[in-house]
Amino acid sequence: MRHALHPTDRRLPVHGAGLGLRRSFLEELAAEDLAGFPDFLEIAPENWMGMGGRYARQLRALTERHPFVCHGLSLSIGGPRPLDDAFLRDLRGFLDTHQVRLYSEHLSYTTDDGHLYDLLPIPFTEDAVDYVAARVRQVQDLLGRRIALENVSYYAAPGCEMGELDFLLAVLARADCDLLLDVNNIYVNSINHGYDANAFLDALPAERIAYVHIAGHYEEAPDLRVDTHGADVIPEVWQLLDRAYARCGLLPTLLERDFNIPPLPELLAEMGRIRQHQQSWLAGGRHAG
Repeated sequence: MRHALHPTDRRLPVHGAGLGLRRSFLEELAAEDLAGFPDFLEIAPENWMGMGGRYARQLRALTERHPFVCHGLSLSIGGPRPLDDAFLRDLRGFLDTHQVRLYSEHLSYTTDDGHLYDLLPIPFTEDAVDYVAARVRQVQDLLGRRIALENVSYYAAPGCEMGELDFLLAVLARADCDLLLDVNNIYVNSINHGYDANAFLDALPAERIAYVHIAGHYEEAPDLRVDTHGADVIPEVWQLLDRAYARCGLLPTLLERDFNIPPLPELLAEMGRIRQHQQSWLAGGRHAG
């Protein structure tokens, strides 16, 4: 049954179809007459904080005219090191300056004695739930806003006492934060760890979903998928997106592409497929090709 969520629901930080901003097409994207412009844009704040010069001016011009969200890379919410208060103060200033609608991070960790430059899995244990939830609450207090955590892809699950779904649900509830729903990660994990992607999606709390990521991945083997963000979105992942709309309503959805980035017109064309699926939902829940 369709959820009675209006496409301009004020609970959501943004609406429509979005795209991750890259410096390689910053000037092209800033063109006033660009056809198919995203409804919102996403950046990794670490790649832009403290930047000056031309790039900083171009970013400010865009954030003054268009809705932005931030998806962080280095918070390391599940890591063993203390949270970086100085980074969080700078981040709060950046989010305020650019009127960023939402800040999200990965439900993983990236640091130990130094930055590990990868998203490492948090053990699915009750102790880890309490640890992560406490750190999320601390981050929300320091930033003065709610944040969202993204369900991540993972390839090993050491020390597990519960399943991925139970761990995710417990963290969201105890931290009282929102969810950045990555449908590609659900699909990748369902193949790699042998669970039902539809059942996983159906169990998520719709009221906590802030927006959605959709991306492509690499098929290493029939039972191994690698989350690369370097290929086109496959039909099975589009189908999961349709299911998310059918269950949760018209969720804002962003196309991620981090590698093998095609020319901007091709990116916008693939982002346009998100709009097709959204329009299909508005027209009555029919799948969009």
